[in-house]
Amino acid sequence: MTLMLASVTNPAEAEAVWTGGADIIDLKDPAKGALGALDADVAAGIVRSVGKRKPVSAAAGSSLGAPWAVVDAVAAMAATGVDYVKVGCSPGKAGVDCVRALGPHASNTKLVGVLFADCEPDLDMLALMANNGFTGAMLDTAKKGAGRLLDHMDVAALDRFIDRCRENGLASGLAGSLEAPDVPRLLPLEPSYLGFRGSLCQGRLRESAIDPSSVRMIRDLIPREADGQGGRNDAGIDWRLLLGRGFVPAKKHLVETDLIFVHDLVLPCAIGAYDFERIQNQNVRFNIDVDVSRNERRFDDMRGVFSYDVIIDAIKIILGRGHVDLIETLASGIADELLRYPCVARVCVRVEKLDVVRGTVGIEIKRERAGGQATSGARMPVPPNNAG
Repeated sequence: MTLMLASVTNPAEAEAVWTGGADIIDLKDPAKGALGALDADVAAGIVRSVGKRKPVSAAAGSSLGAPWAVVDAVAAMAATGVDYVKVGCSPGKAGVDCVRALGPHASNTKLVGVLFADCEPDLDMLALMANNGFTGAMLDTAKKGAGRLLDHMDVAALDRFIDRCRENGLASGLAGSLEAPDVPRLLPLEPSYLGFRGSLCQGRLRESAIDPSSVRMIRDLIPREADGQGGRNDAGIDWRLLLGRGFVPAKKHLVETDLIFVHDLVLPCAIGAYDFERIQNQNVRFNIDVDVSRNERRFDDMRGVFSYDVIIDAIKIILGRGHVDLIETLASGIADELLRYPCVARVCVRVEKLDVVRGTVGIEIKRERAGGQATSGARMPVPPNNAG
């Protein structure tokens, strides 16, 4: 189950995101950059106001300087009583030295190492973090206002980061100017949590105050176990995949079907069974139609919409996992990935190689949900009383 992390600057904002249903309350000073540390007294006050209602994390500062300075900053923030301390790790020797310097402190402080997607992150650092007792790792952006996380790393690269975290026993987090439309694209990767600040604020400005309605929008897009969506009573359903920007089971009868499509998408692919096809990519065209079941009620926001971004990302995630011998395997994999979404009734996947002959060659497959019945979509249910 992916959690929602919300960054705040004071007790009032902490209360607002708790009321809105955030799973982790994160402390930072957005005026000081990506990992700007709050004053220790302010941080301690927020910890006291939150009590034990939610876990609290905190940035230890955006300085990636001398190891002793990083150790001191982490110790000062840990002393405020937060549950987790986040620390930036630059690529190269400076980052390695900081991780090693923090190792002896990991036994009494839960450390989260932050890599920056816009600063050539070194994923080999993840093993070093794990070996030095870190609890988790996170991808963020260092330069706010210079692009979102997905502008710097595509879903295939993010998938590799999360897989590497799993291999090393680290919790994984994704952040970096994330917006509401990014949520359904990132949930299938199954990160431990998604982190937000700017998209929760008035006017989408990260230094402005928290806007409760924006918190609710993001919260509605991330299924939660508290809503009965942990899969305990619905064997075989992964609630993280009820995306379509907020789909949850509603009425059993179907009253309408939407066709969501991606046509004439051409991507370079590592595909082919011949030896000569293994030494260079070739262009492949994708045409994909997805029938999505809807319920009687229509919505005017993204919580009731299945996004074409999800289709494109499914293709890129599969391609990002390495060479595919057969075009049939690729088409079938895409169809299977899309049919994991309970709101998808059927798919048609057409894949064409463009560089084999002067025309095109390929395959078209059609797959339908077993029994022909998909789960219709509805807006997320009203949160329980203690979540707003």
